[in-house]
Order: sequence, then C-alpha cells, then structure tokens
Amino acid sequence: MPLRQLLILRHAKSSWDDPKLEDFDRPLAPRGLKTAPLMGQELSRRGWLPDLALVSPALRTRDTWRLVAQELPKHAQAEFADELYEAAPAAILARVRQARATNLLVIGHNPGLQHFALRLAGAGSNEGSFKKIEAKFPTAALARFTLDGDWAHLDFHGARLTHCIRPKDLT
Repeated sequence: MPLRQLLILRHAKSSWDDPKLEDFDRPLAPRGLKTAPLMGQELSRRGWLPDLALVSPALRTRDTWRLVAQELPKHAQAEFADELYEAAPAAILARVRQARATNLLVIGHNPGLQHFALRLAGAGSNEGSFKKIEAKFPTAALARFTLDGDWAHLDFHGARLTHCIRPKDLT
C-alpha cells in the first residue's frame, strides 16, 4: 500500500462586502484572490500534487480550488461534495474514507477543518505544526498529513501531521 497524503486547505479569504448574499454565495475577497494562487504555487513547489480534490460547493471554496488548480503542473479531478459545506469533523472523515486517490486535497471551512486536523493528528505528528493549527487555522491555511493504509480505515489520531503552512509563512 503506497504512502497516502492528505492535504487540508481552508478556503481563501472571502468577502463580506454584500450583506444581502447568502453565506454559501460569498466570493473571494481581494486578499483571497492573492493567497489562493500562492498556496497552489507552494503545493507545486513542494511536489504535493493532489490526484483528487474534494471541495465544498460554496462559491469561496470552488474559487479557491480554481485558483489553486491553475498553479498545479498536472490536472487533478475535483468533486464538489455537498456534505463538506460547513461540515463537522466526523462528516469530513466520513467523506475522506470514501476517497479513491493516493494524494487527496480537501477544501472546506472552519471551524470543522481546524477541528478535523487537530483530531486527525496522531503519533509521529509534528508538534510545531500541531500548535500552529491549535492556535489558529486562518483562511488559505494548509495542513499536510501522511498515512499508511487505505482511506477507508482512517480514524481520528490515525495520520501524521507533517506541515502547517499559512499564507503569512510564504510572504
């Protein structure tokens, strides 16, 4: 069984300029339009290339994926998963368990993503990265996990947190 990689990316900064918009329909703010491609460039630079992206269907997550994907050297399939919109950690885990990819990217929302990342981190995790996520998982933040075995058997505390990268770490 190959080593699996799970990348967890919070959507880039969204706009609150139009108070009439439903939360689901909020677009990216100018800062989000800048940081999403930066995170895609960092994924590319490090060779952390997803085979599959599971993306919440909200506008800000879809736009984040579009901007990230434009910076990747190879095409990754995207699935827009309704159950990831503002999902709790258990719902995110359930969806990840269904994945059919070696390198998986999940793009979603806080607080669910932050709590999912903290609960997923198990033995061998990077303590500094864990503390960064624990303190704050800001917009466009990325957590990288590795695991042995199949997604179907993934459980909380069952993956190694290797990195936490925030946009401010790249500028």
